[in-house]
Order: sequence, then structure tokens, then C-alpha cells
Amino acid sequence: MSNVLDINELTVNFRGLVAVDHVSFAVAAGTVHGLIGPNGAGKTTCFNLISGLIPPTSGSATLAGTRLEGSSWQRTRAGLSRTFQNIRMFQDMTVRENVMTGMHSRLNASLPEILSRLGRFIKEETAAIKRADELIEFVGLAAAANRRAGDLSYGDQRRLEIARAVASEPQVLMLDEPAAGMNPTETQQLVELLLRLKQKGLTLLLVEHDMHFVMSLCDRITVLNFGRKIAEGSPREVRENPAVVEAYLGAKVAERLKGGAA
Repeated sequence: MSNVLDINELTVNFRGLVAVDHVSFAVAAGTVHGLIGPNGAGKTTCFNLISGLIPPTSGSATLAGTRLEGSSWQRTRAGLSRTFQNIRMFQDMTVRENVMTGMHSRLNASLPEILSRLGRFIKEETAAIKRADELIEFVGLAAAANRRAGDLSYGDQRRLEIARAVASEPQVLMLDEPAAGMNPTETQQLVELLLRLKQKGLTLLLVEHDMHFVMSLCDRITVLNFGRKIAEGSPREVRENPAVVEAYLGAKVAERLKGGAA
């Protein structure tokens, strides 16, 4: 299985504080890859580096063999899309309109064509509406296509955010704490949605604190602590790794657990 995303020695230094310290990992195409660690481990900072929100001090990220450079918009056009811890959407726009905004990097109509509503604009708009409705149905929001996005429940807003991210036609979809704030039913529905995206061939890279969610969904997991990678492997390998247990529970608890298992 080939890698679609390669992170090589990624590092960022904020005024002497090394928030991400020479982190390297690879995400295989068509898999779900988790990035986990205790609070302050550097997970979201790593996401921000990969997606272009902040520049690295050193290191690189490569998508399908091409080095990722430039702004987050340029990286979206290259095939990288993401969601955020805090839901970001246009509250007063409809569900359909929100999803259509995710397609902007794939549209090519010129400004005169847009203003005059002629030429490529009409064809692109028609295709965009059709594609938006397909994605809205896929995430289970077909009945809400014309509703104001701000009126949706929290779980539905999360699904809308994912639909909008998928609308940019990414090779890799990055999800920053997608299950945060969800109840158990919403979380299970999210797991099912993400597995269906995987079945369609989409590669997922996610940060999440819900360990049951991570372990039930991910094919491979990378663990950070204090900005450094401390472990990597399958969910079982990571769950049983002493360094991971210590990072989450502390050295004393880890030692007691080790002693109890002996």
C-alpha cells in the first residue's frame, strides 16, 4: 500500500518553545490514520503546519509525491482539506450553499463570466448544485438542504462541515477532533460516516481525544507527547505501548499497572 501523505522531520519553534519537534510519519492511501496524545502534545499545531496555517521552522510535508507549500488555499487545491475543533461555517447560508463554498478551489469561471452569469459559470454552477446535493444526501442531511446552517443541531453541523470539506475533492481529509462535544449516538453515526468515506477511497488523518472512537476507526496511529513522536503502530500496538500508557496516565500509574500485570 503506497503512502499518500509523508511528513518529514516537521518542526516549529515559537520564540524558543519547540511545539513540534522533528515529527515524521506516513499516511497510507485509503486508510484512517490517527494522531493522538495528551493535551499540549502538539497535535493541532502539527495539523496547522501540514495544512499551511502556520509555517514550519524546518521539515516538510509531501502529498502524492509533491511537496506542500504556500497557503492553506493552495494546499486545498493540491488535494488537502480539513475541518477544525470549533465548527466553522456560514451560519446564515443554507446547507447547500455551505457545501458549495467548499468547491471554490475547483471552479474556473472568470470574474466577467461570474458577474454576467454566462459561459462556464452556468455550467459550473449547475454541476456544483448537483454535486452539493449528492454530498448532502451522503452525510444524511438531504431533508435539510434548504435550511439555515445555524439552525442545525450540533451533530448535523459537524456532518455538514465534513460534507463541505469533501466538496473540495481532497486526496486526504484532515479532521481535528471531529467527535468533540458529540453524544454517544452522534459519535457512532460519525464513525459510520467516516468508514463510508474510507470505503469510497478517501484517506483520513484525524486528531481525537476519544480513545474508543480512535481505536475503533483507525488503521494506524501516531502518538505525540511534548511535540515529539513517542510511538506508532496499529491500535493494539499503541494501546499496549508502555510509553503511551505513561504519557496518558503518568509514570507512577504506569508502573503500578506494569507491576500488576507481572
